[in-house]
Order: sequence, then structure tokens, then C-alpha cells
Amino acid sequence: MEINFTHHQTAHCENGVISNLMKHHGFQISEPLAFGIGSGLLYCYIPFLKVNHAPALTYRAMPGFIFKRFAKRVGIEIKREKFKNPQDAKARLDQNLENNNPVGLQVGVYNLVYFPDEYRFHFNAHNLIVYGKEQDRYLISDPVMETVTTLTEKELEKVRFAKGPFAPKGHMYYPIAFPEKLDIEKAIIKGIKHTCRDMLAPMPVLGVKGIRHVAKLIRKWPKKKGVKVANHYLGQVVRMQEEIGTGGGGFRYIFAAFLQEASGILNNPKLADLSKEMTVIGDLWRDFALDASRIYKNRSAKEDAYNNVASQLENIADKEEAFFKKLKKAIK
Repeated sequence: MEINFTHHQTAHCENGVISNLMKHHGFQISEPLAFGIGSGLLYCYIPFLKVNHAPALTYRAMPGFIFKRFAKRVGIEIKREKFKNPQDAKARLDQNLENNNPVGLQVGVYNLVYFPDEYRFHFNAHNLIVYGKEQDRYLISDPVMETVTTLTEKELEKVRFAKGPFAPKGHMYYPIAFPEKLDIEKAIIKGIKHTCRDMLAPMPVLGVKGIRHVAKLIRKWPKKKGVKVANHYLGQVVRMQEEIGTGGGGFRYIFAAFLQEASGILNNPKLADLSKEMTVIGDLWRDFALDASRIYKNRSAKEDAYNNVASQLENIADKEEAFFKKLKKAIK
């Protein structure tokens, strides 16, 4: 069972699954377009949820939300299934492959044997595509990998039923119906409005307020938690920003690419200007990550290092607040 499927590498897994599945079905949807229409950009601090013994922090919408929003806005239908036992999950996957239908899966990263060791940790919101099977090996298109790969039945079962936060429970999903033409223009506007609403939300842990909240915490962590724990927490902030398939800068570069593409589709030059502005903000996130990494790797030569990176975050929050207010006006 091998479907005639073309693998395209992308910066982030869920965007990549959307883009690759849409291309397979004849719709040329880029990764940035999938991300922007699905309102993927976010900043949210989730202190009650621990990932790797540190408070969770996300730069993107919750797993599955990007595809759900994208599908609704462009007018396609998707089917989602979760399973109580691996046998049913395997049977449904095999049935789809026999019907020449590649499917997206949510999996845990820790036991993905083709990942480098440094990227294998307990994170259960990774996405990939299965597009075939040869004997007992499934053919895998993981969008963040350069080439296709394979997993044995046991290896795939292990990652599909990983335990912990966001446990996938065999989660599989795939498009089942398409309109004759995707309503891209309206979808882009809805996606941008939703992102502006999230990033300018009045909640203390969400959007630009969430960025400022984390900056305040960073100033407190060394005294309140001790240097060892503070370093671990800071490492979590950077890892979620730079390593969890974000394309760097906490998805800011992908969002900038989306605005550039949207500018042409909507014939709105303001979006092209804002794309450049978001790229500069992405660079500021990168600078923050570099300075923060020097702290938790004990290589920072700066005095008052924690306050320094906290100030960088506060500056980013100010720039993002101004940016999203301008973006909101640009698509009225």
C-alpha cells in the first residue's frame, strides 16, 4: 500500500501536514497560508500545565486548532478520530491507506526513532502524515524532516499512544470533502482578525499581556526558585520558541511570510509593510533566545542577566502590541 504522495519539508509540523494534504488533493496551499488562515500565531503562558517539569508556554494555537480553523474558513470538511485501543487505531489507519487516503496523525516525540536524540523529549503534539505501508513498516512523511522515512507497526503504535499531557490517543485526521474553489480571501481576513484578537486579549497570560507577565516572572525566578530551577524554566521558554518546529522566532517569521503572501492575494500593500515589521520583531525574539540560552548554559557575561532578558521581552511586547493594532486597522 503506497499512495502517490509528494513530501514537502516545512518549518512546523501541523502547518506542514495541512499544506501537504491540501497539495495532495490538488490545492496549492503554502505553509504560511495554512498557518495564517488557521490563526496559528499565539503567546500563552500556562502555569498549571507542566511540560518537562516546567510551566508550559506556547507560541502557537493548541494542537489541532490550526487545521480546524483553516478547514472551516476555506470550506473543507475534515474527519477526526481517537481510539481507546491500538488495534482499532491500526485497523482504521490501514483502511484509509487501502482507500488511497493519506492521513495526518498526532504523535508523541519522545519515541520517534528517526528524530535526533536532542529533539526527543516528552511532547505529545507533533504531527505527521502516513501515506503507505510496506510489509510491517509504515511510510511516514514528517513535514519537519528533509526526506520521507518509515516506522514499524510497534514504533508507530508507541508514538500514537504516548502518555502524558496532550496524549494523542491514536488521533488521526484527514479531509473528506472539498468545495470547487477555496474562499481564500475571506479566510485570510478571518484568520488575521482572530490572531489580532488573541494577541491583544485582556487576559494576563495571553498575547502581549502574557509576554509582559513572563518578563515579570523571569525577574523573580532566580530569587524565588533558585538559579537551577530558574535556568530550567528559562530553557523551557527558549525551547518552545526555537526548537518545537517553529521556524524560529516563535512562529514570527512564518507569520511574516503569511502577511507577504496575503498582501498579494488581497492586493493590500499595507500587509507587505507589516510583513517586514514582523520579520524585525522575529529578529528580536531570536536575540532574546540567544541571550537567554547563554544564561542557562552558564555562559552569560552580562551582569544582572535575568533582568536584561526580561527587559528584552518587555520591549518585544511593546512592539507586538503596536504591530497588532496596526494590523487590525489594515484589514478593516
